[in-house]
Amino acid sequence: MRQIFTIAFVATLLCSCNQQTKNETKEKEVAMLLDTQKTNSQDEWDILFDGASLEGWHAYGQTSLSEHWKIEDYALVFYPPKNRKQGESYNLVTNNTYTNFVLSVEWRISEGGNSGIFWGVFEDEKYGQPYETGPEIQVLDNDKHPDGKNGTSHQAGALYDMVSPSKDVTKPVGQWNVCEITVNHKINEGKVVLNGEEITSFKVNGSEWDAMVAKSKFASWQGFGKYPTGKIGLQDHGDKVSYRNIKIKEL
Repeated sequence: MRQIFTIAFVATLLCSCNQQTKNETKEKEVAMLLDTQKTNSQDEWDILFDGASLEGWHAYGQTSLSEHWKIEDYALVFYPPKNRKQGESYNLVTNNTYTNFVLSVEWRISEGGNSGIFWGVFEDEKYGQPYETGPEIQVLDNDKHPDGKNGTSHQAGALYDMVSPSKDVTKPVGQWNVCEITVNHKINEGKVVLNGEEITSFKVNGSEWDAMVAKSKFASWQGFGKYPTGKIGLQDHGDKVSYRNIKIKEL
């Protein structure tokens, strides 16, 4: 009986220690994030999401925010509705527009999940979704979402359906990925740096851009990629996804 009690006590102690370690790790992670945001506010970066409010954002095609985007532990988390009505979507876009910039954002995708980061979004009634005008950098669980097996131009870090990443540098599901997107029309340069490695590069205007679009699913889309100045967007693709530490530096 004493042996059983001892085993139960040790198991309880180990569980308590594991939970304490998790809490301490989480506290350190949040502290590091706050330090980063403080540093960012003192240099040339503009903070688009500070972990505390969604000021500067709205639901695409609306003036308000969606209840399905929640702030948790200084991250912006999308929870897809369980009973979505046909045609409903909950994409987020910035209030401001940008032309030449470096956008830095951390993302964490759910298991089997899909999302994306847009730029050049032109918000107008004739365009029902931000992807009708805005090119997308893919956010994906490469291993378990079907798009991961549907060509490398559909994998995380790709210029969606146009330019494939040179390699898969994504971290395991549940971990944060640091993504830096550069769009510079002045020197006709676009690139994606994911977790410290440049994996995707492309032209953002001119004949080479037009040729890429012509070979993609967007070839017949009237407004796609036509707006050098546009909004930044975060995609509702029906899966849980988290974003944090979103900042932009205009070039």
